[in-house]
Amino acid sequence: MQLNGHITPDSLMSLEAYTKYRKANKPAIIAHRKLRSVTLGEHINLQFESETTIRYQIQEMLRIEKVFEEEGILQEIDAYAPLVPDGSNWKATMMIEYPDVNERKRELARLIGVEDHMFVEVEGQPRVYAIADEDLDRENDEKTSAVHFVRFELTSAMCSAVKAGAAVKLGCDHTNYPAHIAIAPETLASLAGDLR
Repeated sequence: MQLNGHITPDSLMSLEAYTKYRKANKPAIIAHRKLRSVTLGEHINLQFESETTIRYQIQEMLRIEKVFEEEGILQEIDAYAPLVPDGSNWKATMMIEYPDVNERKRELARLIGVEDHMFVEVEGQPRVYAIADEDLDRENDEKTSAVHFVRFELTSAMCSAVKAGAAVKLGCDHTNYPAHIAIAPETLASLAGDLR
């Protein structure tokens, strides 16, 4: 999978080429995704996206749906490419996970607005709150969604601090879900690679 910073139909593999690539590289892609996954508390998981994870997602969708025409390929790119970080931010898929359906329904009602209370805090810098669901609103008056898309926009000082080895905390200050965690050094090293 060639990473070039810009996903276009020409930069994606054919379905045949991807099938071969997938067999040989799926464990490495899964390891990359796992490295960039941060669990906050017991029920929120943030999957920090990268060009690698998004290319994989697009290729998987094309494979599953057997899409090979340019119009369909462009639709998948348009849906997922905005999730690739662009040098001054981290973008993540945020999943609220409750295995029990009744508990999930109850908690999603208690967690309305939780996506707007997510933050990252670079050592020595102020908190940066998530900009959530820029594509469409994912909650209503009764409940929030179990999946949100969030972006943490960092200042140049924050980017420099992260690249220089500053610690970073991920947190949530929602009344019904107060939690924070230091991002593990190996995960942070991968996230630092997203920054200019």
